[in-house]
Amino acid sequence: MAEDTNLEIEEVSKSKSKLIIIIAAVLLIVGAVAGYFLLSGGDEPVETLADDAAPTSSSATVGIALYVAMPRPFIFNVPGASRDRVVQIKVQLLVRGDDNEETAKKHIPLIEGTLLSVFSMTTADELSTSVGKETLRFTALDKVQAAMMDVEGNKVIERVLFTGFVMQ
Repeated sequence: MAEDTNLEIEEVSKSKSKLIIIIAAVLLIVGAVAGYFLLSGGDEPVETLADDAAPTSSSATVGIALYVAMPRPFIFNVPGASRDRVVQIKVQLLVRGDDNEETAKKHIPLIEGTLLSVFSMTTADELSTSVGKETLRFTALDKVQAAMMDVEGNKVIERVLFTGFVMQ
């Protein structure tokens, strides 16, 4: 009779261990499926505009954001209170869509000329503050958009970005 009791105990412990393994496998599979759906959900792109880049022309805000780099940095002299300074600014343009990117690339000489005229009207004192740099950037955007509006009939450029700024 003692042998019968041992057999029952072994059978019960084997069935419990199989049950635990099955439950663990099911939980692992459920966790993997839930993780997949949580991580892969929301594949649709969401477009947002920055607060200071309010849409003023539909053609300047349609499409994905692309960046057009100016081929060379702008280097120019600015008058200062004590002495003249040399400034170097690297510029990139934010455009929306492939059409606007191609249009901006086609008009690089016009954009460079416009930016140079805007940059030449500033002083070292203005460029020494962050407010002065932001004012220059917004002025540059307004002038470039106006030049593009005259030539192309739409603004094309959404933002002018200073990606490098050195004043000596």
